[in-house]
Amino acid sequence: MSDPTQTPQPSAERPSDFIRDIVAEDLKQGTYGGRVVTRFPPEPNGYLHIGHAKSICLNFGIALENNGVCHLRFDDTNPTREDVEYVDSIQEDVRWLGFDWGKNMFYASDYFGQLYDYAVELIKAGKAYVCDLTAEQLIEYRGAPNVPGKESPSRNRPVEENLDLFARMRAGELPDGAKTLRAKIDMASSNIHMRDPALYRIRKVEHHRTGSQWCIYPMYDYAHCLSDAIERITHSICTLEFEVHRPLYDWILDQLPVPQPRPHQYEFARLNLGYTVMSKRKLLQLVEEKLVSGWDDPRMPTVAGLRRRGVTPAAIRHFCHRIGVTKYNGLTDIALLEHSVREDLNKRALRRLAVLRPIKVVLTNYPEGKVEELDATNNPEDPNAGTRKVPFSRVLYIERDDFMENPPKKYFRLFPGNEVRLKYAYIIKCDEVIKDAGGAIVELRCTADLDSKSGGATAGRKVKGTIHWVSAAHAIDAEVRLYDRLFTVEEPDGEGRDFKQFLNPNSLEILTAKLEPSLGTADQAKRYQFERLAYFSLDRDSVPAKPAFNRTITLKDTWAKEQRKG
Repeated sequence: MSDPTQTPQPSAERPSDFIRDIVAEDLKQGTYGGRVVTRFPPEPNGYLHIGHAKSICLNFGIALENNGVCHLRFDDTNPTREDVEYVDSIQEDVRWLGFDWGKNMFYASDYFGQLYDYAVELIKAGKAYVCDLTAEQLIEYRGAPNVPGKESPSRNRPVEENLDLFARMRAGELPDGAKTLRAKIDMASSNIHMRDPALYRIRKVEHHRTGSQWCIYPMYDYAHCLSDAIERITHSICTLEFEVHRPLYDWILDQLPVPQPRPHQYEFARLNLGYTVMSKRKLLQLVEEKLVSGWDDPRMPTVAGLRRRGVTPAAIRHFCHRIGVTKYNGLTDIALLEHSVREDLNKRALRRLAVLRPIKVVLTNYPEGKVEELDATNNPEDPNAGTRKVPFSRVLYIERDDFMENPPKKYFRLFPGNEVRLKYAYIIKCDEVIKDAGGAIVELRCTADLDSKSGGATAGRKVKGTIHWVSAAHAIDAEVRLYDRLFTVEEPDGEGRDFKQFLNPNSLEILTAKLEPSLGTADQAKRYQFERLAYFSLDRDSVPAKPAFNRTITLKDTWAKEQRKG
């Protein structure tokens, strides 16, 4: 089986999209001297989610395909929301997805001194000023998309006064929120982001890397484009909501003596996935309000949650390749992600026998004390996977759903008087149903066709149903967590909706299951298909005395079925 963490290599069949076309044209024209340098610039204020995975695959993928490099750069300009925990988790997630930044890991805070010097140059050129407006007044003066903004009373301050005030902001002489440094552009611009945007604000808080060295911090739009320029990024690839920010990106770089040729920004549609939320703020709310167990709860769309659930990096990369890169926002059917996960797991998952809701079966004609070791296939999709031995005995467990006392038509599993095949084993017939005093079924008594096993005289005899089982004497107990979609509607955070109202109360069911004994030595690095049930992986908090398995995904693939219909 392939290593799921192996770094993806450029292939002959490269993805094709408008951003890759731009990169190819720049290489053809020699725009950057044959260089391709991209970057993935997360803010360390939360864990990465599947939407970030799309950006990671795009930025690192383009670099790999063109013998370039991709930088990992932390946009750590807002210390009130950032944490080292998030820095560490982001690195882990990018590596797990199969990408390597090598020596090219940076922080916006690496450039705080240079960004400050650039701001001084803007002030000296009359392109920036220190503003006295409060946060509320800034919003009021900014106007609306169809209403021009009003100039700040501070807008025409003399250069020397602006330099003095900015120095005092830097020195910590002024309280939080007292002043901001703003670009002097155009308060009547139709683009609200060009109406004298803030470049610096006062924040007297500790920074996770620079400590108390700074008490003013650059705004994202200012720090981002200059960090790109300092690192000599060629293609700054952002999601579509930053399209309206691009004129400001260009304006800042045009005003300053940054290295040439300077970077250019390109935008693509972010991933919006059905039955989940993709806002870090809302995901943080779920964590803080303990509506999930943490950032890596297997129901979360975070990379950490998907990893814990048992999704492989190969499946995520394939999904990101499949959905492509476009200029148009839309909602991606979560069934497409689930299809990619199933497609991947079907090829790599080891088949195992497990009974989630057991009902006891006694084979009355099978010798007491006898134990057979039967051959079972590890993975029919992998010719090199081989077989294993599973124990078989007189007393078994089968799935409660595989028996009905009064079945409907076309029910081909076990019922009184009917025969089914036990997978890898015998054909059995239900003779008697044993109930407790309350009328609940506690045991089935059956007889086995002892010649119907592989190699027997009636091995080729056909019956319509095949069910799975485990030997009661050899089964191990395990906690099995059946995870489902976190929300009950496709767009839980649609306009006017409180997304928490649509949390799925059945998104987690915990069972004590009976598993074949080989699963007692299950490996967290491997994936398993509990035959006829679903795909599972061993959870990180599992203990040998009682292993714990997470359901990654069910076997049913609604997306593939709909594609065949179409």
